[in-house]
Amino acid sequence: MPTTLDTSAPAKDRFLSAFEMSSGQALNGKNASISSHREAAIERFAELGVPTNKLEAWKYTDISKIVDREYTLPLSMNVPDVDPSDLNDVLIDDLDAHRIVLVNGRVHEGLSDIGTLPDGVVVSSLADAGANHPDIVEAHYGEYADFEDEALTALNTAFVQDGLFVYVPSGTIVEKPIYAVHLTVADDDVMIQPRHLFVVEDGGIATIIEMQHTLTDARVFTNTVREAYVGARGNLDHYIGQVESDASSQVQTTAAYHEDNSVFSTNTITLSGEVVRNNLTITPDGEFCESNLYGLYLGKDSMHVDNQTLVDHVHADCVSNELYKNVLNDASKGVFNGKVFVRPDSQRINAYQSNKSIVLSNEANMYTKPELEIYADDVQCSHGATSGQLDEEGIFYLRSRGLSEKRARILMLQAFAQDIVDEIRVDALREHMTERVQERFASYFDRS
Repeated sequence: MPTTLDTSAPAKDRFLSAFEMSSGQALNGKNASISSHREAAIERFAELGVPTNKLEAWKYTDISKIVDREYTLPLSMNVPDVDPSDLNDVLIDDLDAHRIVLVNGRVHEGLSDIGTLPDGVVVSSLADAGANHPDIVEAHYGEYADFEDEALTALNTAFVQDGLFVYVPSGTIVEKPIYAVHLTVADDDVMIQPRHLFVVEDGGIATIIEMQHTLTDARVFTNTVREAYVGARGNLDHYIGQVESDASSQVQTTAAYHEDNSVFSTNTITLSGEVVRNNLTITPDGEFCESNLYGLYLGKDSMHVDNQTLVDHVHADCVSNELYKNVLNDASKGVFNGKVFVRPDSQRINAYQSNKSIVLSNEANMYTKPELEIYADDVQCSHGATSGQLDEEGIFYLRSRGLSEKRARILMLQAFAQDIVDEIRVDALREHMTERVQERFASYFDRS
């Protein structure tokens, strides 16, 4: 049975009360590898409470109006049904992949088409992984996403309701991408809390695509936590497409940890959502690691998107590349706070960080704060942020070549955004996102 949050009580008390009623219903009430974190997490959430913009890290993002709604919490392990035609409407054309479908955070076996995986590779629900691969889950679950200072990570850990599990054994190359289609369905406003765990062992190579869709007019709040581990000489490419409805809000927390000579790359493209907060922490805990962080946010109406990143360089001789771009129209808001942290003795670090924004409307606002915190002296680190409008001279040049003003402006925006889209190394996904980006830019100028 779902639990409904009582809006007459303060937000923190509502979740604490719901936690008491959820015992034995959620995944972590049934799985020993996961349940050990539950009590500590809810105790820490009780101490921290729901974040407010009085906290420096939440200064420009107020989630109180999102949290204070009367959501239902679907705590049972039942998987809602979805019409296959609704799935077909959102699938990426010509994408040859191992497809797994999650509905409200739970794997839907009937809609999934995982196909034949290389020996030892596992793509399943977190619940099944806890039962069938408890040693792997126990070794990694809760190791990278720390909830000591993160209330919503603590909340997810207390209420975790299943999610995606990917395991790639040592030396295994997964040729085709793993394609996770996240669908949200509900008759009433709903809050879901998926938990994902990706483990790529030494020398393993994999690509994971996550596309997030909403098949409801109800308001949705998704509080996701994902943890990723990449062993020595491993490589994980991770893509997220946030293309849910305008009535959807989400907090996504990603914590990635990778070891010697490994590569972790992530690319998040945000095209929709009422309030979206993406927390990304990458820890390259080994020598000769490469970390790549890319993000693109295209704002419209009153969207609010907040990207928070941290790259924690623990060892020497590592490289990190970070590029986030934003285009804001109407009354949309954007926030970027990125930090590169270089610890003592982490010499010969090469770290690049940049945030660039185009603001198309007087009502739109962008708040940006790139940071470097360096405690080593033999490093090459740079950071910067720019915010402005379209280059009118460039538009004039294109118009002098026969383009309409609308087409000239769209081309300028496409050129600006394409740097991020071109970092997608899966052809079908890159083509799909290019089309979605073009559609968004065209919509900016198609209004009466």
